[in-house]
Amino acid sequence: MTLNFSGRHYPKEIILQSLRYYLAYKLSYREIEEIFAERNIHFDHSTLNRWVIKYSPPLEANFRTRKRKVTDSWLMNETYIKIKGKWIYYYRAVDKHGAIVDFYLSETRDEPAARAFIVEQSHRKVKGKMHQCLGWKSWARAEATLAGVELCSMLKQGQMIDSEYKAVWEQFYSLAA
Repeated sequence: MTLNFSGRHYPKEIILQSLRYYLAYKLSYREIEEIFAERNIHFDHSTLNRWVIKYSPPLEANFRTRKRKVTDSWLMNETYIKIKGKWIYYYRAVDKHGAIVDFYLSETRDEPAARAFIVEQSHRKVKGKMHQCLGWKSWARAEATLAGVELCSMLKQGQMIDSEYKAVWEQFYSLAA
């Protein structure tokens, strides 16, 4: 699936680079706004927020079509994140080699909710993003950001087919092609 960047005020390359900076590193929207302003590229931090919501889920969906197979043996862990002031459970599954299998948000903490998606893995990046934005303001924003954060984690782990031939940033940009 090709992402549609038509009608945007900024080139595709600027949008993707700002997305990658936000999702892959511990940078806030305002810090990325400042980094680009130094390069004489001016956009508001709220614009970057809209880009994360619009483009992270389709980038992650494109990645799933190119994702390496994981082993049949996997573990699950849970943590919690704050959305609209309410604690929500975040489930994550990893295989025995540490490769991310899947992730899932749920309002309930119970076995059926945990089994509804297909680990002992660190949730530090997720928790870091949550603390950085002081909790998400909506479910859609949380899902979009988490999809992007997990996408970057999977790329760094080399979970994309033919990943050994490309740098992580090249893999990320190839998902928008």
